[in-house]
Amino acid sequence: MEMHDFIIVGGGVCGLTAGLYAGRGGINPLLLEKDAPGGQLLLTDNIENYPGIEHANGFDLAQKMMQHAQKFGLKIKYEGVETVDPYDDYVSLKTNMGEYKTKYVLFSLGSNPRKLGVPGEDEYRGKGVSYCATCDGAFYKDQECVIAGGGNSALDEGIALTEHASKVTIIHRRDKFRAEQYLIDLAKKNNKIEFLMNHEIKEVRGGQDGKVDRILVYDNKNDKEYEYPAKGVFIFIGYTPNSKILEGKVELDRGEVVVNQTMQTSHPRIFAGGDLRKGSVKQVIASGGDGAMAAINVLHKLRSEA
Repeated sequence: MEMHDFIIVGGGVCGLTAGLYAGRGGINPLLLEKDAPGGQLLLTDNIENYPGIEHANGFDLAQKMMQHAQKFGLKIKYEGVETVDPYDDYVSLKTNMGEYKTKYVLFSLGSNPRKLGVPGEDEYRGKGVSYCATCDGAFYKDQECVIAGGGNSALDEGIALTEHASKVTIIHRRDKFRAEQYLIDLAKKNNKIEFLMNHEIKEVRGGQDGKVDRILVYDNKNDKEYEYPAKGVFIFIGYTPNSKILEGKVELDRGEVVVNQTMQTSHPRIFAGGDLRKGSVKQVIASGGDGAMAAINVLHKLRSEA
């Protein structure tokens, strides 16, 4: 079995940036990705906070990042890593198609949308319940939809959803949003968006056709429940790191991987970055920075060992 210098697990912004830096540094990095490279970028319609680029489509930016990294030697295999076995002088990775050994590995597995955990959510997933307005918004043309959440993702996706829906109601359990001010301002200027503050979704309900047609909401201020019309329910209340594969292998804190300033975990040959790591601000530029930091430090370690 061939020994690799550096393997990257997960092809989001962090992983692709690490591949670019490692490739330019003179090694031949391998990226293992079970789906399509790009991560959360593939689910993001508008990006307006990447320095030097006033506006970008997430899918297009992901494609450019992948092509840029491949230009400098990044090799991509579409395999999902299933087990990790760290040793003193290498790390073994088993995928659904084979086994790999590497001197150093970076995990950039990202995170998954957090669920509301209310009745009807699982039952109507794909039948009105969604976690990606950019992906599914076109199915709700000229229909009334709701967004659950109060952060950047909730408002950004809510704005994107207005391109299809007749009305978008953003439901937030607090009286103030956690999103950046420019997104709040954009949402308030959009005449298709309404707000239900101090409200929570308590249940997703459907009609005789087996699809969502309303929700049960709770008014925190007035202590009452009532039904609210909705053909689509889009949930953006945070993300859960995809760290299960690393349980018992490196130090975790509430599911997030603990790293130092170089993105190194509690095991000296395992690095982690992006949404997976503790303290991540979950921004494109920050994930790219994590990938660059990890790759540069792996390069330093490999050179010192040569």
